[in-house]
Amino acid sequence: MIYEGTAVSDGAAIGKVFHYKPVKLEINERQIEEMQAEQEIEKYQSILERAEAELISLMENADLAEEQRKIFQAHIDIVQDEEMNLEIEDEIRENLLAPECAVTEVYGRYIEILSKAKDDLIRERAADLKDVSQRIIRLLLGVEENSLENLPDEVILVAHDLLPSDTAAMKREYVQAIVTEVGGYTSHMAILARNYGIPAVLGVPDILEHTENGQRIAVDAKAGKVITNLTVDQEKQYQVMRDEYLKKISDMKQYLPIRPETVDGTKIEVCLNVGSAEKSELELEEYTDGVGLFRTEFLYMSKKQLPTEEEQFEVYKKIAEVYGERPVVIRTLDIGGDKKLDYLELPQEDNPFLGLRALRLCFEMKPIFKTQLRAILRAGVYGNIWIMFPMVGSIGDIRFAKQIVEEVKQELDQEEVPYDKNIKVGIMVEIPSIALMADVAASEVDFASIGTNDLCQYLMAVDRLNPSVAKYYQSFHPAMFRLIKQIAEAFTSQGKPVSVCGEMGGNPQAVALLAGLGIRKFSMNASSVAPVKKMIHQLNIRKAERMARTVLELSTAVQVESYMNSELPQ
Repeated sequence: MIYEGTAVSDGAAIGKVFHYKPVKLEINERQIEEMQAEQEIEKYQSILERAEAELISLMENADLAEEQRKIFQAHIDIVQDEEMNLEIEDEIRENLLAPECAVTEVYGRYIEILSKAKDDLIRERAADLKDVSQRIIRLLLGVEENSLENLPDEVILVAHDLLPSDTAAMKREYVQAIVTEVGGYTSHMAILARNYGIPAVLGVPDILEHTENGQRIAVDAKAGKVITNLTVDQEKQYQVMRDEYLKKISDMKQYLPIRPETVDGTKIEVCLNVGSAEKSELELEEYTDGVGLFRTEFLYMSKKQLPTEEEQFEVYKKIAEVYGERPVVIRTLDIGGDKKLDYLELPQEDNPFLGLRALRLCFEMKPIFKTQLRAILRAGVYGNIWIMFPMVGSIGDIRFAKQIVEEVKQELDQEEVPYDKNIKVGIMVEIPSIALMADVAASEVDFASIGTNDLCQYLMAVDRLNPSVAKYYQSFHPAMFRLIKQIAEAFTSQGKPVSVCGEMGGNPQAVALLAGLGIRKFSMNASSVAPVKKMIHQLNIRKAERMARTVLELSTAVQVESYMNSELPQ
């Protein structure tokens, strides 16, 4: 039998199933007497201290990945959240709920709100709340914790879900693959699986029912398939696939240190997409030509209040110093619409992707925008920082944004504060209107970066987060390549650099095709650096140009994908 889910971490595995089922917490509705309220609140506060101590202990595990440390730090922040704790204490004091019931009630409200967010990253924060609430309730009820510390041998881990605390003690060298019934590409489990290099397929319905402990199954984490009741031929097939995957991983590492240059000597820049200046984000710094996209919204989303100018300055300065003369492209705040900040009241909109977001929001909240610009300009003294504006829809947007930059420069001059007076200013090209005006836009700015995720969304009129219309989101549609060609020609003809920083920038096939359209700079997540460098190393630019000419004459995304698979098999 074949069961399908979402492939979130590439690879293949064949082995025995290990079912993981966390402790099941039985929470019965329980009222307390009014005279017990303060005593129960003290008990709750004591349990919070124990929960925090557990999380600190987990963070101090030497074998823990940096990504997991960040997750557990976020959990500590949740435990310390004053507003949530006051709400829980009010439920105990006013409604006489037992502490475990009060925790369930309050956390449940927040989990429900976050679970409805359209943005994947925000929606996944509900998992953090669930994890923390389970920890607190377990301690309140005095229940022992289950652990993945003592796995019997090499296994394929099958579970309904895996929370960060479930995987903290996991002996990952024993985990051949991970399969869960829930979760998606941006879930914590997906991120950890990619960091650890563990093949993973998530969101496989009822897979616990369809498998048994010790049963031998295969996982094809490239196609998103789980295969049970294996035939002899399938056993051989997936064992070969597993061996090839392990060899591929080993071989791929050799491409990290090479210069990204085509067979015929064309230099292609390979840059990183990052969301912070943390060491874990910059592990491949020495192998990349710069930061092509610094997503500053994560700096805002990780705070309980707006980050100050000094807090931002220190982060931007740190990454500028790390990269030295290599460019660090900082995208100004891209928040609003479906990306919410708990501490900032934003308008409720029927269609958030077409609403008040990114640069539009910054225009409406000018003091916040100017604070960020001050920090970026000041940090520019310590490296080669470039400013990039997202969601630019018109030439008027560009001019107004540049005007605000000049205002900030004048303020810094008056205060005699050092800053980069010659900082480069560019735009994200992700709205078709500015893409069609690329020749005029190029005369207004120093550079551009094509955000293929939103450009495809707006060009194809598809909500990229809506699974019911996912088949209409076609990043390999010929219209995308025709538009990108127009953008590339407009900027390069004026001597202005243009890059690609969306998902296509990390797709080796797309990189080959886009190089044929004249793109010479790509920015991507760390996991794509080696595969993209390998593609560039094996690419002849004349072949890339020939492929690009062919694709521009095709009619459908299916034709483009079929053609690319025949020219550049993955």
